[in-house]
Amino acid sequence: QVQLVESGGGLVQAGDSLRLSCAASGRTFSTYAMGWFRQAPGKEREFVATIRWSGGSTYYAGSMKGRFTISRDNANNTVYLQLNSLKPEDTAVYYCAATGQYYAGNYAYTRPMTYDTWGQGTQVTVSS
Repeated sequence: QVQLVESGGGLVQAGDSLRLSCAASGRTFSTYAMGWFRQAPGKEREFVATIRWSGGSTYYAGSMKGRFTISRDNANNTVYLQLNSLKPEDTAVYYCAATGQYYAGNYAYTRPMTYDTWGQGTQVTVSS
């Protein structure tokens, strides 16, 4: 089993940046891909970005590509999400997730049901 712990959230102003971290522990060798999702109050969980643990290929939600960057540090079993040019509508709880499942292409990795391990989430609040 893999355990995930997010950190790095906070209260910032519009236009600011944040870097979220997701530290993985346990059976990390079984992880195929990691993802970041977010959930605002009253809304469904929304895909943000995903990265393959080995190889590092990435895929983003269209609306976030260019502002957000996902990366990983395999040596430290950590995945990052760099958030730039933040907007009030980016306010949400951000979750990281892990899966050991392989799927061709990226679509499966945009779906929450693909992931079997989730962190507790970290709150990002952007004021205008």
